[in-house]
Amino acid sequence: MAMQASNKALRPCREENPLQNVVSSPYVKPLTPDQKFKLAVHDFRDPFSLAVLTGGGGIYIAANAHNPYGPGMKGWGKIEGYNLVQDAQGEFLGVYLIPVLTHEDPRYHRMGHGSIPRRIMHAALHTYVSQHDDGRLMPNYAVLGNYVIGAELANLWVPGTAVSAPSTAKRIVLGIALDPTGTMIGEFLPDIARHIHVHNGLIQQLLNVAVTGNPNTPP
Repeated sequence: MAMQASNKALRPCREENPLQNVVSSPYVKPLTPDQKFKLAVHDFRDPFSLAVLTGGGGIYIAANAHNPYGPGMKGWGKIEGYNLVQDAQGEFLGVYLIPVLTHEDPRYHRMGHGSIPRRIMHAALHTYVSQHDDGRLMPNYAVLGNYVIGAELANLWVPGTAVSAPSTAKRIVLGIALDPTGTMIGEFLPDIARHIHVHNGLIQQLLNVAVTGNPNTPP
């Protein structure tokens, strides 16, 4: 097994956009610490993530008038601030700090071929198994550690957070259980996008960014 991993790491690397958290080959040039930091910043500024945070905060405030942040626009502004800080914290830990310390590749390496069940399993296992910078398989410290550290940090400063051990454990388990959602999208979205041709230039550019990381590069 170790020999197979070593041979795998020696295969020619494929050049891909480093500011992209999903890559289409298992053999890509490893990221430098500086590139991991830039990828974390890029992910934080991603318009789709910001839209989800904005929409989610608005729904939370509208559905719960007695929330810890207060009602109306003031409450929405507060929750957006906390959401953005938490998102920045997660990107810093999960894409930059932990991967740099453990020499882990923070990107998802999609299979891109094979049967749908195999690809679903590949995407789901990424939560627990990642790649070392040299291509070997390793525990996904970035994802698992990020949920644990993030939950503990939230106990210290996020309003309305239940800080008991059972509540903290529940948040960690729920986060890990839902984590494959992102890799499932990364695995199958390029296949779907290849069959979508949008005449609106702006929408097509947004689709290109979501799949390839470049507005001018089609899926």
